[in-house]
Amino acid sequence: MSSNPIRNVFSRRDFMRGLGAGLLATAVIRPAQVWAADSLFRHGVASGDPLADRVIIWTRVTSATPGSVAVTWEVALDAAFQRVIRRGRVLANADGDYTVKADVLGLPANTRLHYRFRANGELSPAGRTRTLPVGSVEQIKLAVFSCSNYPAGYFHAYAEVAGQDDVFASVHLGDYIYEYGRNGYASGDAAAMGRQVDPAGELLLLNDYRRRYAQYRTDPDLQALHAAMPMIAVWDDHEISNDTWKDGAENHDDASEGDFSARRAAAIRAYHEWLPTRVADTAHPEKIYRGFQFGDLLSLHMLDTRVIGRDLQLDYADYFGAGGFDSARFTADMGDTSRQLMGVEQTYWLQQRMAMSNTTWDVLGQQVLMGRMNIPAPLVLGQISFTNYSTLVYKYQNGLPLTAQEQAVLAQPAIPYNLDAWDGYAVARETVLGMAKAFGKNLVVLSGDTHNAWASDLDDYTGAAVGVEFATTSVSSPGLEEYFPSENPVAVAAGLTQIIGPLKYANTHQRGYMLVTATHEECSAEWRYVSTVKSPAYTVIQGPTLRTLPGAGNRRVIA
Repeated sequence: MSSNPIRNVFSRRDFMRGLGAGLLATAVIRPAQVWAADSLFRHGVASGDPLADRVIIWTRVTSATPGSVAVTWEVALDAAFQRVIRRGRVLANADGDYTVKADVLGLPANTRLHYRFRANGELSPAGRTRTLPVGSVEQIKLAVFSCSNYPAGYFHAYAEVAGQDDVFASVHLGDYIYEYGRNGYASGDAAAMGRQVDPAGELLLLNDYRRRYAQYRTDPDLQALHAAMPMIAVWDDHEISNDTWKDGAENHDDASEGDFSARRAAAIRAYHEWLPTRVADTAHPEKIYRGFQFGDLLSLHMLDTRVIGRDLQLDYADYFGAGGFDSARFTADMGDTSRQLMGVEQTYWLQQRMAMSNTTWDVLGQQVLMGRMNIPAPLVLGQISFTNYSTLVYKYQNGLPLTAQEQAVLAQPAIPYNLDAWDGYAVARETVLGMAKAFGKNLVVLSGDTHNAWASDLDDYTGAAVGVEFATTSVSSPGLEEYFPSENPVAVAAGLTQIIGPLKYANTHQRGYMLVTATHEECSAEWRYVSTVKSPAYTVIQGPTLRTLPGAGNRRVIA
């Protein structure tokens, strides 16, 4: 998600919408530190990438002496570790930033497990994890997160899910960290909250990224989430640099910041060191796309729409000249069949996964919005505010007189507001929707990136219903409300859900998370928000629950 929406009038954050939610819960106080700051295991424990017979477990040893540290681990069927079923030993050293991972094999399917580590006579806190189910599965609940910005506020959303015993796993769709320096994006309240970033500068080198992850992983709410359940994660842009594509990024300058490929390699290395991911191909750690099957119920396809295959984003500014906007060239570039978002290899992988899946639901866990969000051009191009545009629409609908200039504004077409999302890669989107349609899949797309919540119908270019998109808001990064304080986000949401046909729900002014629950009868998304991320005390706000039904005659967002 672009984090400087003022840098030009074509910013993609400028035109999203919000919708209020109700039902305040009782006040919550942020918990104390999960374990001691002077512990060898001060960064906690984590697990991830569960399969039916294995799971990754993770920790980091903070050692005062150089050299390798022997770390033993054990996995048990009970919290008291009386029934240990696997043990092992691994070395922590400087080459891996003293992080350790164990891919624990030979585990029983669909089993809750407990794990812990020991080093230099010290025992780590215990974590909980579980393996994937096989065969018949009645229900799966996943907690979906995106955009957790340390200086922007507290990670209350993580703490909320850590206390929910019925959530199978967390799914993080990217922007787990942010690369900006101190006093950069969303840092206005960081000093007052004691959340200024480390290191102070922008992340460029391997040690920079490692230090930033180390800081994030001291957060008690993030530690609690990791200790409570396995995480399935993919990166977005800020794990590397804002608006990343395969050969560069908006927030990278080769002349002053060095070679982008070196920066990307450093960021990817640190990501895999600090996240409980399974690297299938160590020669190509940039290949993060992978799959998870929850019995006969749900196939989760985790994608990389950001790094490995993405071509450079289009920019409206490049299509303006003396004669105005060159719509013919823009249309031709949008229709270029060679432009990629995922890349050919990953697209083929997804096609094979979909072809072989035999589950009720095929779910894509990925970064950017897939729903079609065409908005009147004057809004996208920053020529008029939403309030003023709504006034013109009201005058037109009620037969009130309009000036020639007002008529010209209303006559302009709707265009994609966000060229960094699937809207900017129209052919790539049709390819994925075509796969799902051809294979008769019940498609649910999970998205993050925008710092706001959304639900949209996914239709192909013919208008046929293919699936739905449920998008989560941010954990702490600010949404549209920060950049348009004079606009009522509830009114904007209500208006844009009328303007944008496929859009069924939006919330652009609250932080939180999304719960996705799948059964064979339906797949639902429930949004939950927190009243503030600026204070340790907060309340929980219950958002709506929307769902979709399986079958060719369904596959739409319904209440």
